[in-house]
Amino acid sequence: MSDMKFRKVPLVDPHYLNIEKQKRIIPSLRFVPQKDVNEQRVAISNKLLELLKIPKKTVKSEAILEHFDTSDPRFDEYRFVYESEPGFFVPAHLLLPKDRPEKLPLVICLQGHSTGMHVSLGREAYPGKEPIKVKGDRDFGIQAVSRGYAALCMEQRGFGELNWFTNPEFKGKFSCHELVWQAAMMGKTLLGERLLDISCAIDACLASFDFLDESRIGIMGNSGGGTCSFYAASVDERIKVSMPSCAFCSFVESRGSIHMCDCGYVNGILPYMDMADIAILIAPRPLVIVSGLYDQLAPYEAVKKAFARVKQIYEAFGAEDNCRHITGPEGHRFYADLAWDTFDQLLNR
Repeated sequence: MSDMKFRKVPLVDPHYLNIEKQKRIIPSLRFVPQKDVNEQRVAISNKLLELLKIPKKTVKSEAILEHFDTSDPRFDEYRFVYESEPGFFVPAHLLLPKDRPEKLPLVICLQGHSTGMHVSLGREAYPGKEPIKVKGDRDFGIQAVSRGYAALCMEQRGFGELNWFTNPEFKGKFSCHELVWQAAMMGKTLLGERLLDISCAIDACLASFDFLDESRIGIMGNSGGGTCSFYAASVDERIKVSMPSCAFCSFVESRGSIHMCDCGYVNGILPYMDMADIAILIAPRPLVIVSGLYDQLAPYEAVKKAFARVKQIYEAFGAEDNCRHITGPEGHRFYADLAWDTFDQLLNR
């Protein structure tokens, strides 16, 4: 014992250790412009579906109407629910312009982490009708219907009416953490379950409302809603245009190094692909990336680098004009005045 030498060993922060490990990873399915684009697309699709573990559709989704409201002078409104898994019903609102043609394009509006879809509707939680002041241009449904779209505002698992924190003590919280790990224990992902709900929402709308134009379906959302908007377009080709806001970035420089909610992580994805590579499953369909210059969750310089790689993918399809990058002058929010005109142009051409 007297012969032992003692020394002070500096400790390494495990978060820093993991960040450095991630930076050294070169994804095996990373897009390479010189390789066959279709072969790369198949490989990424197969691996992404394996990782997302989206539940299989086992029910026929149709809209079960609860009420139809014409009292708002701006739009008509259906409230309905639809089944996405046996015995599991998702609530939704479909807003329709008062003056509308026979066929309407459909825009799916997804909230990020919030108290629910009522924010997209610009009002207190259902069945309340009192308007609320929505910050950061997050009343997506009101914006979409004002532009002549049928606006679908659907609840996502863990938020609003699909949030198990019903006690007033937990007002404003959401139950993503519990749902993520419950899904994980069953070999599923919460993100995959949310994607199932989105796809079934499209099924329900097209099966139940004959005034919708199935060739013009768009999806948009901010933050966590933007994440789902991006992934939904990658797995459901019926979506013509995707507009994720403050969600797109490289994995390492966003989720890999910044604290975020559990629900947007995909276990085991980084050795295979980065977020930009997934755009190969959306291309050549239009993709509008909206970002904030001072967004602390999706650092702007990292977004620019990732978007440059998306541009390479779209160039490989001969569709470079179908991917756009809109930059707002603030932080983690939507930028309606800057983004909607581009979305309109791409969805309606």
